Amino acid sequence: MSSKTTASSWRAEPMKFAVIVFPGSNCDIDCYKAVEETIGQSVDYVWHTATDLSAYDAILVPGGFSYGDYLRCGAIARFAPVMNEVVKAAEAGKYVLGICNGFQILTEAGLLPGALLRNRDLKFLCHQSPLEVVNAATPFTNQYAPGEVISIPIAHGEGNYYCDDETLESLRANNQIVFRYANGGNPNGSVYDIAGVSNKRGNVVGMMPHPERAVDQILGSEDGKRMFTSILNAWREQHDAAVNS
Repeated sequence: MSSKTTASSWRAEPMKFAVIVFPGSNCDIDCYKAVEETIGQSVDYVWHTATDLSAYDAILVPGGFSYGDYLRCGAIARFAPVMNEVVKAAEAGKYVLGICNGFQILTEAGLLPGALLRNRDLKFLCHQSPLEVVNAATPFTNQYAPGEVISIPIAHGEGNYYCDDETLESLRANNQIVFRYANGGNPNGSVYDIAGVSNKRGNVVGMMPHPERAVDQILGSEDGKRMFTSILNAWREQHDAAVNS
């Protein structure tokens, strides 16, 4: 069965999503609604003090300004009790997606390589952005085609992805670059036009653009919808394989 048909033809217990909420998060509701309305799966808000995420199959670390972005983006959120559980979930192979501030938090937590710096022009940017899908084989991108250009909005002041040359070489060699800004549209100065990366295993992805804000054409794009169907497809294929093994 191809991954393109899995979501519509497979029936089982619902997948369970956790949306992590820190003081200052402001995209948690968008993430919750994207899961609920796009793929109709079980989803809960989980407060930053939580110490058990074992019930969840996927974890969304949303955008916003966790702890007011004091010190630097994600630096304080990284030490919230729930992040110990996010790390455990990632190590167990569960799906973890960090969006915008969530991406920053995942780099601070050491789950993803690199760092996010102030935008090149030192300005907050908020607009639709064309992205190239570089790796369409992750649990988050299996509903896209390799090289496909999609439209996903950005909204950040510190989205300038940085890594040293050795790390960049490793990212390229291991196919960990998931998204790049396309059509010469690098808005923030990110090295190699990087908009999103994964860990080596592929079950953790961080990205600056907001797929949860691109799930309906009324929002300007529905290209983000397939990220959520991708996660569901990946889980269903994995779950089905485990049940039948």
